[in-house]
Amino acid sequence: MYGRGSYVLGRREGGADHEGARREGAHRRPVRSGTAAGCVLAALAGLLLSGCSSDSGTGEEGAGGSGGGVGQRPKSVTPYWVDPDGNAARQAEAYRKDGKAEQASLMRKIAKQPVAEWIGTEDPEGQTRKVTTAASKAGRDALLVLYNLPHRDCGQYSKGGAPDADAYRDWLARVMKGIGKRSATVIVEPDAIPHVLMEGCTPAEFTDERYQLLNEAVGKLQSLPDVRVYLDAGNPDWVRDPGALVEPMKRAGIDTADGFSLNVSNYQTTASNKAYGKKFSPMVGNKPFVIDTSRNGNGPVAGAAGGDEEAWCNPKGRALGAAPTTKTGDEIVDGYLWIKRPGESDGECKGGPKAGEWWPSYALGLARNQR
Repeated sequence: MYGRGSYVLGRREGGADHEGARREGAHRRPVRSGTAAGCVLAALAGLLLSGCSSDSGTGEEGAGGSGGGVGQRPKSVTPYWVDPDGNAARQAEAYRKDGKAEQASLMRKIAKQPVAEWIGTEDPEGQTRKVTTAASKAGRDALLVLYNLPHRDCGQYSKGGAPDADAYRDWLARVMKGIGKRSATVIVEPDAIPHVLMEGCTPAEFTDERYQLLNEAVGKLQSLPDVRVYLDAGNPDWVRDPGALVEPMKRAGIDTADGFSLNVSNYQTTASNKAYGKKFSPMVGNKPFVIDTSRNGNGPVAGAAGGDEEAWCNPKGRALGAAPTTKTGDEIVDGYLWIKRPGESDGECKGGPKAGEWWPSYALGLARNQR
């Protein structure tokens, strides 16, 4: 996805990505059962957190698959499903079979964590049903990302999306059928709103259409019985004045959503995202938010100072961030989530493959650099 950096009076630095719970009253927030403060600190450090929860009945079920022993962390710590057959799990097993114990151990840092499923276009209903069914059978929630709006990504590495509004509505309807009555948390269209604010990015004649489609997506998803919805709001280094997002987010349906997401596919620190989110939240009805911590362990690269106009794209020296958890220790922060899938390329830059393709060497670097 493009636009993962900053937007200041038309200045932009981008990013790239790939295409590919019951509610109490009107909205359900992630479970926040009490645990010792040490467990919260462990989550922030990105540790396993095994043994930190008294929820022994929901915790360490095996996952099977080619991941070979990749299991679930306690549900009270993170309610989301771990795919036992994801890229990292398969890569870890391949390293193990090849006798590469160190690489296998590093890769398991990623394989053992729940990561989001980005819904593609080939079979959105089937893909979504497969993930939500597997999660449901494991007693977990699915974590999904919608990323298919027309005129997506400013023509950059993840350009594309649905060919028109009707095609997007049809795609969304199929995704919803795939979710059905099962539990899911959905991140709605990363980049879409900040891109409207970027001069020359989203064609002006499609601005109203974009807001309408976002509003429809949020509303329709909220009509499902067991879904939480977070509307994307960019990151702290993009639209630096959060006040500029208020009206666009309202037009896109933030009043109906459960909250908003920050830092998707970017590297801004958790601290900066929390500060930004806490400043923005009161402007939109005190909505809670989630933060993508998948690759922010070392923070962002100072690209402008170094002359790198694509500092957002596969930057070197980055690290895995805090492990996914809904135990953030902060009532307004609903979760630290791995929304971008660590190890999948930002785009064809710095030696990377196409956006969204698996890149084992980059994944190893993220895991090796984790503090």
